[in-house]
Amino acid sequence: MGREKEKEKLSEKALNLLRSRLSDPNFIFRPLSDSPDSNYSKLKFIISTSVTEACNNSILLLGPRGSGKVAVLELVLSDLLQQYPEAISVIRLNGLLHSDDNCALKEIARQLCMEHQLLFSKVASFDDNSQFMIAMLRECGLAHKTIIFVLDEFDFFAQGKQRLLYSLLDAMQSVNSQAVVIGVSCRLDVDQLLEKRVRSRFSHRKLLFLSPSKEDTERFMEHILSLPMDSSLPHNYAAEFNGRLKKILSDERFKELIDTYLSFNFTIGHLVRFLFQAVSYMDLNAGFLSLGNFKTALSSNQRQPKLECIRDCSILELYMMVCMKRLEVKEQTSYNFYSVMTEYKSIHDSFQTSDYYAANVCLRAFEHLLQCQLISFIDNKGHNQSVEFRPVKLLISSGELHQGLKSYQQCPAILLKLMDR
Repeated sequence: MGREKEKEKLSEKALNLLRSRLSDPNFIFRPLSDSPDSNYSKLKFIISTSVTEACNNSILLLGPRGSGKVAVLELVLSDLLQQYPEAISVIRLNGLLHSDDNCALKEIARQLCMEHQLLFSKVASFDDNSQFMIAMLRECGLAHKTIIFVLDEFDFFAQGKQRLLYSLLDAMQSVNSQAVVIGVSCRLDVDQLLEKRVRSRFSHRKLLFLSPSKEDTERFMEHILSLPMDSSLPHNYAAEFNGRLKKILSDERFKELIDTYLSFNFTIGHLVRFLFQAVSYMDLNAGFLSLGNFKTALSSNQRQPKLECIRDCSILELYMMVCMKRLEVKEQTSYNFYSVMTEYKSIHDSFQTSDYYAANVCLRAFEHLLQCQLISFIDNKGHNQSVEFRPVKLLISSGELHQGLKSYQQCPAILLKLMDR
């Protein structure tokens, strides 16, 4: 009993360590920052050049949500604030909160006042705050201090008259100013939203945050999940834990599992959440990660209401959905109950299936699919028409339907065969 308790304590300690790592953006993105070609290195070079050479810069960080734009930016800023503690001032705005130009300039003025211990006026107008910002840029430039403006959700600032962006970028045209504007957005075309007068003052630098390669993903997972050999954990336990982890990572079944997950959720943020779930399923009695932990995490992530609805369908309803999918493959974009029945009859005639039902039974199955929201009417027109005459569309993809059929225990083999065609 004593040994089991001791082993469980070790397992809990290892589990807490892995969870704390997966919750720390600095630890997660640090290994991806080693390469000189990484976005971390490029962004750090641009900002540090502005600080050391007293020049202005503007740059956009673009990529899907969860790709690490803000995490890498925070990593760069924390490193530079340690390197140049007296030469950098950071102003942060968010488009969800400060998309109104007047509100945004007021927030800039408030943060500048806090940074430099000045008195902030809540009743100052847009022009007053604009003049204050220009004066602060000039004074900071003369003092060789760089102001970094971080505009998160940048696409919200690129709407309307864009007075804030114009005021900010126009002020940076001055010889005395020393500033960097960093826009962060998940819209890859956000620069096309800028007005001509704003675009002409923007430097058009972009850093794209794309999904990591397979090699980077493997290196990343090993970095996150390996236990440190020099920690308070016993050396033998850490060595065995890491040895088992390497076997899992090199297993073809694991690679296939990760490829399946990343085909739907391809960002670092999604991968981190997946690993956190897998780690949380670790058996504390065993004390080690297993392939089963990752499989359980994958199945919980792939849980979809549509697939669960398919499992509750009757075989007739499965036939009807396969018929609709076949009509779509035949490029028939609009179909109703009678179109589906014609396809259903043709399948029966071609394969002589035993699953053939009367039209009134099929209509009840059709109505049940509407209730389950597996199919819906194409538009709101034709309320006076009978259900069987109104055009419908299928609300699940081919992949979802195929997956649902495979997980259905009594699914007729002919349906899977028809889906594979």
